[in-house]
This record gives sequence, C-alpha cells and structure tokens, in this order.
Amino acid sequence: MTPQSRELMPSLPPVTKAFLLACVAAFCLFELVPWLEPWFELWPLNSGYFLPWQLLSYAFLHGGFTHLLFNMLGLWMFGSELERVWGARRYTQMLIASALSAAAVQLLFTWAIGSMQPTVGASGALYGLLLSFGMLFPNRIIVPLIPPIPMKAKVYVAIFGGLELFLGITGGSGVAHFAHLGGMLGAWLLIRYWRSPGRRR
Repeated sequence: MTPQSRELMPSLPPVTKAFLLACVAAFCLFELVPWLEPWFELWPLNSGYFLPWQLLSYAFLHGGFTHLLFNMLGLWMFGSELERVWGARRYTQMLIASALSAAAVQLLFTWAIGSMQPTVGASGALYGLLLSFGMLFPNRIIVPLIPPIPMKAKVYVAIFGGLELFLGITGGSGVAHFAHLGGMLGAWLLIRYWRSPGRRR
C-alpha cells in the first residue's frame, strides 16, 4: 500500500475496528446457527422473550447483508474520526449510551403500540454517532451515499433526523425509526453532559 492510499483510507482506530469485526462475526455466526439469534434480539417488554442483555446485544445483529453493509460504512465514515478526536474511552461511552437510549425508546414505542416484533441492528448507535459528528463538525462538508450531494454535516443531520421522525410517525416501513431517534437523543444528552459547566473533565 502506497503512502497516498494510506492517506485516502486511514486505518480504523481500535474500538471502531473491534465493533465492526464483532458485528461481522455475529452476522456470520447467526447465519450458521440462526436458532440462537432470538436470544440476542431486542424483544418488546411484554412479549415474554425480553432479557436484560438484549439492551446491548441487539446492536451487534443485522437483518441482512445490506443492513450490515450500510451500518458498517456509517461506522467507518463517522465513528473513525470521532474516536480519533475523543479517544477510545469517551467514544466507547458514546456507542454504549446511543445503543442503550435507542433500545429504551424502541421498547417504549413497541409497548405503546402493542408490537411484538424484535429489533436488531447498530443503526441506533450509528445515528448517535451521526448526531455527534454534526455537533462536533457542523460545517464540515460531507458527500453522503444517499443522496450523493455535498452538504454541511449539520444540514445532513437535520435532514435525516426530520426524515426519521416523519417516517416514524407515518409508520408501516418495518424500520425502527424511533430507535434511530433514540440513539440521537442519547448522543445529544451525553454531549450536553460532557459540556455542562463545572463538570470535572
């Protein structure tokens, strides 16, 4: 690999790499032994299948290769730089907080509508990273895959947040839109806490 190619594709920092590899490993494992997967999906509280570890384990599972691919691309695009800025410890705290808040909001939503469908995917944590990126680098120009139009990070976050809220309210897509919003909420609350006056750093 030439120095130029290393600059264009920097190596993944350790926590981002570990999370990516864990998601890929989980996907391969449950393709081989699919009967194990329901134990780690996030089941609604009133389904009779909810278990405490599902609050985090669901984030390592994905509903298909495309779901996994897009989440891992988002992890690479936004997570890598955030980990370099924050360091491994704070970045890990953000991943956990976003995944937990996404799970909490999704559980509240499924309880409210009486759904019995489980939730899987790192999307809630990824939306937390997306909001974090927009808060740390609001004027950074990015070119997302969808749509492939250059825009400021804060605009991209606002568009996707608004779209998730709209799709969550209208429903019917089978996507856990409120989990995505929950991940963004958790990230916002954690960054606000980190920035709170008088807090010891």
